[in-house]
Amino acid sequence: MGKTRAEHDSMGAMAVPAEALYGAQTARAVENFPISGWPMPDRFIEALGLVKLAAATSHRQAGRLPRKTADAIIAAASEVAAGKLTDHFPVDVFQTGSATSTNMNANEVIARRATQLLGRKSGSLPSVHPNDHVNMAQSSNDVIPTALHVAAAVAIARDLLPALAVLGKSLRAKARQFDRVVKIGRTHLMDAVPIRLGQEFFGYTGQIDAAAFALKGVLPRLCELAIGGTAVGTGLNAPKGFARDVCRLLAKQTGLPFREAANHFAAQATADAAVAASGALRGVALAMGKIASDVRLLGSGPRCGLGEIILPATQPGSSIMPGKVNPVICESVIQVACQVAGCDAAVASAATGGVGGILELHVAMPVIAWNLLTAIRLLANVAWVFEIKCIRGLKANQARCRQLVEQSLAMVTVLAPRLGYDAAAALAKEAAASGKTIRQVCLEKKVLPPAQLDALLDARGQTGGAIPTARGGSKAGRG
Repeated sequence: MGKTRAEHDSMGAMAVPAEALYGAQTARAVENFPISGWPMPDRFIEALGLVKLAAATSHRQAGRLPRKTADAIIAAASEVAAGKLTDHFPVDVFQTGSATSTNMNANEVIARRATQLLGRKSGSLPSVHPNDHVNMAQSSNDVIPTALHVAAAVAIARDLLPALAVLGKSLRAKARQFDRVVKIGRTHLMDAVPIRLGQEFFGYTGQIDAAAFALKGVLPRLCELAIGGTAVGTGLNAPKGFARDVCRLLAKQTGLPFREAANHFAAQATADAAVAASGALRGVALAMGKIASDVRLLGSGPRCGLGEIILPATQPGSSIMPGKVNPVICESVIQVACQVAGCDAAVASAATGGVGGILELHVAMPVIAWNLLTAIRLLANVAWVFEIKCIRGLKANQARCRQLVEQSLAMVTVLAPRLGYDAAAALAKEAAASGKTIRQVCLEKKVLPPAQLDALLDARGQTGGAIPTARGGSKAGRG
C-alpha cells in the first residue's frame, strides 16, 4: 500500500490513500465489501454527480448555502457528472442495499474536491462538509433511486434508442432492397410456401420498431424522481420546493422531462419503474437475438447450408479449417441477448417483496442499477456493431433463392384448391420419392394445362403485395 492519510468518521479513524478524493466512509466500504471488483457503472456515478449539482444549485438559489461553498460544490459535482472523477468511486456493487456507501462516496469526493477548488491545502480538514453541505436536504434513500432513474433514462434516450433507430433504418433499407427476391418460406424449419426476402426483413423491422416503442413507453416512469422524500418518503429536512427545483434543473441539464414523484412512498419502497424498464430491455434483447439467429441461419453454408443471404466476412473463423468464415457478429448479438435476459432476471429477483422491497425502503438498489445499466450499455453497443458489421453489408443470393423455391415440395400448396388436398399431397409424395420438382410431376401427369400450371406456380404471385414504404404507405403494384 502506498502513502496514506488519516480520515475520520463517526466510527473513528481510517487510513485512506493519500491521493484519493474520498474519505473514511468510502474507505470503510471498500474494506467491508471486497466482493466482485465491479464498481458502480460510470453512467450511475455521472447521474449521481448531476443530482448533487442540481441540489447545490437549488440551495444556492434559495440562500441555504453560502454562494462560494455552493459554487465549489457545483464545480466539483460537474466534474463527477462529466466522468472526470470516476477513478475515485471504488465501492463494490455488492454493498449496502440502499447504496449509502456510494452516496457517501459521492459526498466525500465532491466535498474534498470542492475544498481544493476553494484553495484550501490538500490534507487539511475540509471546509466543505460531505453531509452538512453536499448531502444537504438529501438521504441516500431518495438520492440513489433518483440517480438510478436519471442514469437509466439518459442511457436509454442517448445511447440505446439512437442505436435501435439506426438498426431499424438499416433493416428497412434491406427490406426494400430485397423486396423482389422470392425465396422459400419455412415453418418448423421445414419448407413452406414462398415469401419474399424483403418481407422477411420487413418482419425484423417490425420487431425493432415494437421493441423501441415499448422502451419509449417506460421513459415517463423513469422520469419520476424520488428526490425530496429523504429517509422514508415523508420529506423530513427537505425544504419546500427543493424536489421541484432539483427535477427542473435535471430536466434542463439532460433535456428529459424529469419531475417529482407523485407518490414518494412508492418511489422509495419499490423499484417498479426499473422492473418495467428491465422488461422492455429484455424485449429488445429477444428481438435482436431472434433477428441475429435468423440472419445466421439464412447465411449458413456457404455451399452446404441455406445460403440465401451472404454475410459480410469479418474475421477468419477457424484455427484448423482454412478459409472458414463464421457468423461471429450474429453470435455476439445472441450472447448479449442471453446476458440481458440474465440481467432482467436479476432485477426481477432483487425487486421481489421481502428481498429488495421491504417496508419503507428498497434495499437492493445497487444490483438493480448495475444490471439495468449493464443491459442498456450492452444492447446499445451490440446494436451499433450489428448494423455496421453485419446488416449494412448483407447481400441476397438470388440464384440460390430461385433454386430452392423450384425444388420445394411446398409449391404444391397453391394447387390444393384446384385439385383437392389429398390429390395435392399425393403429388408431393411422388415428387419427394422421385427427386423431381412439383412442376415436373404435374407436367408429366398433365394435371393442368401448362399455361395454367405456370401461372399457379409463379412464386412471386404467391407472396402478396409489396411491403409498406418507410412512410407507412404501400407501393403500387407488385413490381
